[in-house]
Amino acid sequence: MLGNSMQRKTEALKPVVDTLLFAYRTFTELKEAVLLLPEAQTFMRAGGLDWNKFADGFPDIMIHDVSLLTGRHCVVLIDLLDKASMFEQLALIYMLPRYFCRSLTVLLPYFPTGTMERIDEEGQVATAMTLARLLSAIPLTPCGPARLVMWDIHALQERFYFDQHIVPMFRTATPLIIKRLRRLGDPNIVIAFPDDGALKRFGKGYKDHFNLAVCSKVRDGDKRIITVTEGNVKDCHVVIVDDLVKTGGTLIQCKNALIKLGAKAVSAFVTHAVFPQESWRKFLPTPDGNNWKYFWTTDSCPTVTSVIKDHAPFEILSLKGEVLQVIRDTSSD
Repeated sequence: MLGNSMQRKTEALKPVVDTLLFAYRTFTELKEAVLLLPEAQTFMRAGGLDWNKFADGFPDIMIHDVSLLTGRHCVVLIDLLDKASMFEQLALIYMLPRYFCRSLTVLLPYFPTGTMERIDEEGQVATAMTLARLLSAIPLTPCGPARLVMWDIHALQERFYFDQHIVPMFRTATPLIIKRLRRLGDPNIVIAFPDDGALKRFGKGYKDHFNLAVCSKVRDGDKRIITVTEGNVKDCHVVIVDDLVKTGGTLIQCKNALIKLGAKAVSAFVTHAVFPQESWRKFLPTPDGNNWKYFWTTDSCPTVTSVIKDHAPFEILSLKGEVLQVIRDTSSD
């Protein structure tokens, strides 16, 4: 009797696993980092999953122990920057509700078609809406529509592209960079935005912590050049902030304008490092010494950050804490 009583007490002390975390293969490192956090170990475990392919290239996906899904919260980290794998990732998230998971939360750190959210002339296709429609087709769960969590989406109005069968939730990586800048201990940090749109999008998150500056494109004859239109940057460490970087041309022009106005150092922070065709190489140190002090980004685009993380001036700020907070908040019902 005593042995049975002790066994029941021991079982009562075991953490109750009510959340399963799945991830596409490119997010394996982030998934494992989240699961290693002490709080995560109290309520969450990895979901078993194989991403294989048949001989013809089509996906051969296997979810392990599907009986474990019933009545549990399921969370999936997906990476749609990898366009070739979009079909197999959609196939997985469409299937999970059919195994009666209690709720489904899809974590899409980078919404890859976000910059194509509008048309300027007839004939253009707003692919942001197309992707929103694909994600809106996720089946309902017992707790209702799936939740789709994205970080620093390019345009907030894109929430209206999703229909009532999914709940888009927007997060920001701003707290990550503010925390990192505080650790520098530099009282002369200025946050600069590459245009008025970025100021409107992110300015509120920084104005209570740092002085702000704004760059703008102005006409000089037939040319359009970038100049600083607001803020004092002389003798300051200026950090250019934007949601994403692709070719990097705008950031480089902003940096040159800031240096001309007397900035002692220039860094950058973007949530999403897309960098097509290895354009990140433009930011590597050069012999002339006119280099970036830091280039911070998150691990929202893992195929890129896995390459640049070992190269100066890049430093990766992990989303693991943000991901855990989202999972905790969405799995508490």
